[in-house]
Amino acid sequence: MRASAFVYPWDVVGDPDAARRIADLGVQQVTLASAYHSTRALTPRHPDHRVVTARHAAVLYPPDAGRWQGRELRPYRQSWVPGDDPYGEAAAALADAGLEVHTWVVLAHNSRLGEEHPSIAVRNAYGDRYPWAPCVARPEVRAYLVDLAAEAAVRPGAKGTELESCGWYGLAHLHAHDKIGGAPLGGAGQYLMSLCFCDSCGAGYEGLGADAEELRRAVVRALRPVWAGETAADGGDRAGEWAEAEKLIGADRAAVFAAWRDRVASSLRAEVVAAVRAAAAETDFRVLLHADPAPHRSGANVGVDPADVLAQADGVVLPCTGGEAARSAVLPPFVPHRSERTVLAANFTVVTGMGGSPATLARDAAHAARLGADEIRLYHAGLASDQDLAAVRTALTELSRGRAS
Repeated sequence: MRASAFVYPWDVVGDPDAARRIADLGVQQVTLASAYHSTRALTPRHPDHRVVTARHAAVLYPPDAGRWQGRELRPYRQSWVPGDDPYGEAAAALADAGLEVHTWVVLAHNSRLGEEHPSIAVRNAYGDRYPWAPCVARPEVRAYLVDLAAEAAVRPGAKGTELESCGWYGLAHLHAHDKIGGAPLGGAGQYLMSLCFCDSCGAGYEGLGADAEELRRAVVRALRPVWAGETAADGGDRAGEWAEAEKLIGADRAAVFAAWRDRVASSLRAEVVAAVRAAAAETDFRVLLHADPAPHRSGANVGVDPADVLAQADGVVLPCTGGEAARSAVLPPFVPHRSERTVLAANFTVVTGMGGSPATLARDAAHAARLGADEIRLYHAGLASDQDLAAVRTALTELSRGRAS
């Protein structure tokens, strides 16, 4: 199976051994961040540092001044990696090591943007704004995301891109010193707390014949048992989450939210993919989306309709860390809708300290292949320990020799 490792530019810039070390894992590709959200990242092997703090979402290359001239929403430049173009420097080193480079672009997840422009953020039923989640129904947000995608995806030498958060973001964020676990929300509660009631979304609900204020009040009523700790478990599975959401707010209201959000997300994906392909001007430039087969889900792996997304993009990157049940839930829904060009990439966390299992990677990848995956993604070559990387190297050797079962 073709394998790609996720990498940050700061994993490579300043470390003359990084590119060769990644190539020696047995991967054919790297997915290199060109536009990324704020993070604090460990760099276990870098000769000059051990922790990099990316203080805000930023692009890791010089943005096109002409493209963004005079625009209120525009990408921020980074200052925590030396040099004017850390993405370009890292990409060149990785290509010199024989690796195919694809860009990794985070779109609708940007805390600084929402802090500086609060009107663009998702606003929940209580009026709270989520600065990390720009509302993708707003015209100014969509224009920003489409241009950011085209610019950040199509970097010199890149053979493709993988777009994360290309759709709705919501409550889930892992915010700094996050303290929202006091009331167990479950999947249905997460969904209800992620619904947006900004002016654009309110107009969208009204356009579907619903009363936006009545919908908002219904969500507030539905969430009262959550704060009281009285809600029933929704099973943790996608179908159970949606059934519980329908039960809490009513099937008719749930249908309005679904219709609006699905329409917005699908049209955004279509615009973004078209813009990237136009910028690439190459028929073999691959566009993949991080996705989840449950349309009601939001976040990094945005909820999609499998048939719809595979009609738009060249494939998807799917969260496959965990047991067989986790993979069985995300891969099969896409298989009936694939074409000869479609890529179904199973994404595995290979950092033990972040819940990954590199020791079982060969077996897990083989299981994913039986379910329809034809490629794997490894999260994350820069964050993993030497021991984890050794396990990855062994697993990829086994897979290349057909020994995994």
